[in-house]
Formats: sequence, C-alpha cells, structure tokens
Amino acid sequence: MQQLIQANGQPHYGILEQTPQHINYRDFDYRSPMGRKLGALSKWRNFHQFQYFGLISPTLIGGCALAELSLVAIGFVYLYHPLSGRMIERQFKCPLGLGTNFSQTPDEGVCELRQGRNLLRLENVGNPLEKRLLVELDDGTRIDARFNEQDPVFNPMSLCTPTAVNGWVYARKVAGVRCSGEVRSALGDFDLRAIDAFAHHDWSAGYMRRETFWNWACLSGEAQGRRVGLNLSCGVNETSFTENCFWLDGELLKVDSVRFEFDRDRDMSPWAIRSFDGQVDLRFEAHGLHRERLNLGILASNFRQIFGRFSGELRPFGQPVLPIDNLWGFVEDQYAKW
Repeated sequence: MQQLIQANGQPHYGILEQTPQHINYRDFDYRSPMGRKLGALSKWRNFHQFQYFGLISPTLIGGCALAELSLVAIGFVYLYHPLSGRMIERQFKCPLGLGTNFSQTPDEGVCELRQGRNLLRLENVGNPLEKRLLVELDDGTRIDARFNEQDPVFNPMSLCTPTAVNGWVYARKVAGVRCSGEVRSALGDFDLRAIDAFAHHDWSAGYMRRETFWNWACLSGEAQGRRVGLNLSCGVNETSFTENCFWLDGELLKVDSVRFEFDRDRDMSPWAIRSFDGQVDLRFEAHGLHRERLNLGILASNFRQIFGRFSGELRPFGQPVLPIDNLWGFVEDQYAKW
C-alpha cells in the first residue's frame, strides 16, 4: 500500500495486510465535529505520532519512546537491571519539536531527538525490514539495538481505526522478535544477543481523541520452545477493530477485546488481564516502574509504564494451551490530553 489516505480523503480502515509506505495525513479530509472543513493549521495542531522500542530479557530491560504532539515533542529512555534493582532513566521535552525530526514512513525513515549531547534515534529500514534504536547520552550511556522482521519471517499487526467523531489512528505493532546489539551504561556492558534479549516496537500516528486514556500489555520471550509476543490494549484503537493479538513463532493470532484489572492507587500491585474470547488469561507481577507526569493546561499526561513478569495461559484456537511462566514484559496506564 503506497499511502494510508485514499483519493477521497479517507483512510484505509481495518486490519491491513501491508504497511502503508506513507502516512499522508495532510491529504485527510479533516473536519470539525459539526462538519466544517479544517485547514492546514488544524491538521498540524491535532496530528500526533509516537514510536517506541522496548528491550526485554531477564538480565536487562529497557525502553525508549519519542512523541510528537505539535506544541511539544517528548522523549524518554530507561534501563532497568532486575538482579540489582538499579535503574537509569532520562526524560526530554522540546517545545514546538525543536531539535527533533519525525518521519511519516513507518518502514523507511528516522525519528530522532537531539538535546545537547543527548541523542534518541529510531531508524526504520525497508530492505531488509529492520528496526534500530540508537541512544547516546551525555553520561556515557549508549544503546545500539536492532531486529529484523524477515529472518525469521514475522507478521506485524498493522491497522487503522476511526477515532471519536472526526479522527483516525494508524498503528503498527511488533513483539516476540529476537534482538541484537549492545548496551554500555553504569549498569554494565551487555551483548543483547548473548543475554537472549527480545524486542517489541510500536509506530502510531493520527488524529487521536483530544482527551483519552489507555491500558496496554506487551511481552516478548520464549515459552515451551516457542517465540512468543503479546500486544493487548484497552481504551484506544477499539472502534470497529482492535489491535489485540499475540504471536507464536512470528504468526499473528487475533484476540478479542480485553479487560485489565488493577489498583490505580498502588503502582506495584498485581494486574489481571483476560480476553473476552478466552485466549488470554494472564497475571502480571510488577518489578519496576517508569513514570511521567505533565500538566500544562492544554497538554497533560499521567503515564506509568511498569515492567515485570507475566504468568498464566495463552489458549490459541485449534492449538494446545501454551503456559506462560514468569515471562518478562510491560503494562501501561496512561491518561493524555493533547
């Protein structure tokens, strides 16, 4: 698929067999809730995009995100060492996106943030189909991680859903792929292949609800000799279609709607995550937390990304039950106004 927005100004909706080569949001027939055509300024102000690259292993956990919200660009990166409980984390905010670059090509482009001697860079390469994370911080921390979606073959979740009365969201999700590269930091030096690290990736963009929230769960690892990835959400990308799925050895298996049960007043309390169709029944035990709060009036965010272990069962239709025993992953609880 060459472009997400069609000649009639509307997106291609649904679960897509191919990743659009260009998220041509400026061609969207964007209107107010009362049907008035909106111009270039409104299209710029209300279009948001973000990208996330996560690392998972029993030895080291990490995450890096970049978000472009028109009035401000935000980036964060963290590393967590489960054995010692030590953590490195940094956050960056760039008014009007100064010092940042965001590409609207999910499989071929660069998103990056530069601030002083700090660099957060997410590269997407089309041939071979590879995702790369490069982080260089002024304290000497360096992350260079990558994965290939074609060796072995992997089927990403690619979808576009209507949002509110006048918007849409495109998302491309990957989980359950092995990762290579290296990390150098105050937590130690790590060869990602040697510690059997897995990765997950999220590329999302669109005209999202002005005020929204979501819960999200993701795991990547190996269970019973099979490569397993999981992507579940509630509160976003649920109009007509959902992004909920898991992967077994790179094969995408669709999941129905999902319920997240947890205590918002206790950051490290257990979570229960179950799908309506019975394919997912998991419990999550927290081990660490990355948190951000931002309240600028017209922009606000209350964000918790919690890393820990999943246990329970995946029950793919027509296949044996797959026990999940203490696999590392993430859950997320976020409120956003933008």
